[in-house]
Order: sequence, then C-alpha cells, then structure tokens
Amino acid sequence: MTRVHQKDFSTEQPEAQTAPRVPFAHGDQERPEDPGFPPRQGPQTPQRVASSGVSRPLPADRNPAPLALERLRVRREFLYVAGGYSERRKLVVVQGRKRNPPREITGEGFTTTKKVGGSVVRNRARRRLREASRVLLPLLGVAGADYVFIARQETGTAPWPRLLDDMETALISLRRRLSSGDGAPQPGSDFLSSARA
Repeated sequence: MTRVHQKDFSTEQPEAQTAPRVPFAHGDQERPEDPGFPPRQGPQTPQRVASSGVSRPLPADRNPAPLALERLRVRREFLYVAGGYSERRKLVVVQGRKRNPPREITGEGFTTTKKVGGSVVRNRARRRLREASRVLLPLLGVAGADYVFIARQETGTAPWPRLLDDMETALISLRRRLSSGDGAPQPGSDFLSSARA
C-alpha cells in the first residue's frame, strides 16, 4: 500500500510543477511574473522562436538602439494613424504613419473591437498585442512614427510564435513604406478596408 501511494505521488508531482508554465507560452502573464519573455535588452532580445520552432535572428536592418515609446490614448491620434499605411495579417492589422510635425518619440496604440469577442477575449488579445509590441516595436519601428495594432478574431488564441511572426512581417513592411514615403498614402488606398477586416 505504501509503495503504491508513493508511486502515485511521484507521478503527480511533475504535473503540479509544469502547470504554471502553460500560460507563459501564450503571453498571458504580466511582465514581472513572466520570465519566459526576453527582456528589453540583453542577449535574448535579437532572437526568438519562429512558427516552425526554429530560433532565428531578427532582421539586420533593425534599430541599433530601442526607440522611445509613448502610448496613444486620444481618438484623434488613432484616426490620424488610420490615414497612413496599413499592413494586414491573419492575426493582426498594423497601421503606421509618420508624425506631423516630426518628433523622435514613437507612439503605439491598441484596438480590439467587439468582433473579436467578449470583454475577456478582447482583454486577452490586447495584452498579447502589447507584449508582442513591447518585444518588436522598439527594434523594428520607425522613429517619429505612430503605430496602431488592431486585434483580429484569432489574436487571443493563436500560438504565440505565429503572432510574433505576423507582427514582425507587418512592421518590416511598414518600416520600408514609412522610410520611403511621407507616411500618408493617397486617397483611395486600402487602409480603411484593412482596418475594418
């Protein structure tokens, strides 16, 4: 009897130890409690796991030093960015526009509509967007531009590496477009349809 009890206890113990790690893979925890995410600076920042599970470096044209960020909070700021460029991916829509007049600080805003789901689902999607932006925007954003990250229906449930992949490719495309243009496409562009999708 005693041996069976000890055997059962030893097999249950690893499950109790591994359970807390499950949420970390999805980016649900706040930064102070989540050692699974790379810090803002350090040897882990330039690399991450791609959707294939293989670690790969971030692009060589990333910013040499992290950008100074501030949060967009006013509706007119979001509307201004919506008049710029937009990159649509399966898990996220990213809008970007250079500030006028130019400033060195980069703005970031987050939007989750009722189409994404209830309040719990929307809050989870918003947390994941914030965490992905915290990792990628300082490295791939353009200084003096504002960005708005729009959640989609699968933002809160998709694997974390896939969300990072989608945000990374969107930011790289926006970086090229913002660096070559004025950040405000001509009327008739598809930025509104991208934001509404």
